[in-house]
Amino acid sequence: MRHANVAFFVPHLGCPHQCSFCDQRRISGTVLAPGPDEVKKVCEKAQQQLKGRDFPAEIAFFGGSFTAIDPVLMRSLLKAAYPFVADGSFDGIRLSTRPDAVSPDVLRLLKAYGVTTVELGAQSMDDAVLSQNGRGHTADQTVRAAALIQEAGLSLGLQMMVGLPGEKADGHRRTAEKIAWLRPDCVRIYPVLVMEGTDLARWYKEGKYIPLTVEEAVEKTAFLLRFFEDREISVIRVGLHAQKTLEQSCIAGPYHPAFGELCYSRVWLERLLKRLGEDGIFKKALTVLVHPAFLSQAIGQKRENLRRLSQAGYQAQILSDDSMSREEPFFIKEVKDCI
Repeated sequence: MRHANVAFFVPHLGCPHQCSFCDQRRISGTVLAPGPDEVKKVCEKAQQQLKGRDFPAEIAFFGGSFTAIDPVLMRSLLKAAYPFVADGSFDGIRLSTRPDAVSPDVLRLLKAYGVTTVELGAQSMDDAVLSQNGRGHTADQTVRAAALIQEAGLSLGLQMMVGLPGEKADGHRRTAEKIAWLRPDCVRIYPVLVMEGTDLARWYKEGKYIPLTVEEAVEKTAFLLRFFEDREISVIRVGLHAQKTLEQSCIAGPYHPAFGELCYSRVWLERLLKRLGEDGIFKKALTVLVHPAFLSQAIGQKRENLRRLSQAGYQAQILSDDSMSREEPFFIKEVKDCI
């Protein structure tokens, strides 16, 4: 389903710590935080552009730790945004913050100004990993904050990272299991990138940190996508939004401008191979049908999925079919012996 966010970035505002991996100004391309006048002006413009919409739309405050910024500034930003929620132009306000910057009083304030979703930057549910990367909060604080958000009747989002220094080989799985136990409404998954000017960049240059390759990050993230989908937890973002400032400042790690597409394409392939194995179909010629919207994902970047199917012994053609449901990942139309 289509969804629109009018997003404002508040880089580093409210952050009492400097995480090993973080330089939000380079990640977001934003240096100065918005003021209430800017929020009002941007929302007014979006209000006109979204007139007559038949899809959800939200105002979003990302970056930094929104609930830890100066209370006067926080109120002024919310006050500027709230009228656009009150008049129905937007469905609500979503924001991201730190797990240790959530309290019942803060949540009551947020609800009064039309906030509907709070996303917590959990990043990991391993205290040793959190400590090593300077997060300044614990996994238990994430658990407590998540409970408060849900008790307040707000939608809960959780953000996690893959490939943090100190993370064990199965660390992403353990974090995912603990996140799933909290029953969030949505999750974001970010592979760790090495940004110039961060502690992580220094560790990388000193040989103390080896980032994931693109292939390793895709494999781990594809597992997480399947894991959360199996538990009916929506993944609303995979990888950072590709933009020039990010590409210029990323000196190592699994950066790819279409990282999310790579991951979803891998999930599609793994599902197909699993179905073929379950049906006892091995080393055959296949015709597979998909909805047109998923054709490029099914074929894979540079025909990667067709190449992997060939390596597995299949002669496959993947075709689009308008009659296919968007809910159905594929239909195996024809199976015959390879010639």
